[in-house]
Amino acid sequence: MRDSSIESPSTLVSPRILCKVIGSGDGLECSVHSLPKKLLREFRHVFGDEYVNAPCVPGDTNAGPLHLIAVPTNQRAVEDLVAIGDHIEKEKDRLLNVFIDFARHFCEILRGMGYWADFIDPCSGLPMLTRDRNKVYSEVEGMEVLLNYKAHNAGCCKILAHPKWGSAVYPATIFAHCPIDVVKKLIHSYPDA
Repeated sequence: MRDSSIESPSTLVSPRILCKVIGSGDGLECSVHSLPKKLLREFRHVFGDEYVNAPCVPGDTNAGPLHLIAVPTNQRAVEDLVAIGDHIEKEKDRLLNVFIDFARHFCEILRGMGYWADFIDPCSGLPMLTRDRNKVYSEVEGMEVLLNYKAHNAGCCKILAHPKWGSAVYPATIFAHCPIDVVKKLIHSYPDA
């Protein structure tokens, strides 16, 4: 049996809780990964090949090589999100808003530097900033590959099982195409919990 806390070979920054990133009571668990081959096909399906083959920023010789990077985030929910009810929907909305605020800020910084960045809408599985795409990304499968987290089938859905929070977790992912050090520095600019 595989230990869910073991880092994958793609891990660049280990999972850590960022303190009250943008209004989150419990913070946001966040890590940085080079995109492993297991997710490259999924990435291509959602975003196309445009960012897979571009090795550097045109005109920027100091930036270094670009890499496809995944930034998986998880928030601890106050409710088990497998349950149903109005209070569960309100909690999901709260967690969605925290993620969107963080992801927009994160992507705006990278895009302001001239790099590509986008994030997945956890409700639809679609990219939020790349508007001409209609292929769905599976957050649960991404967390399985990137973080070795377990998942369980619940009817037609897969439910993520966080090693500490169980199914009281809200997963969401940011993608970037930039030098690794740029994302590492950006993640470290947020305070730890």
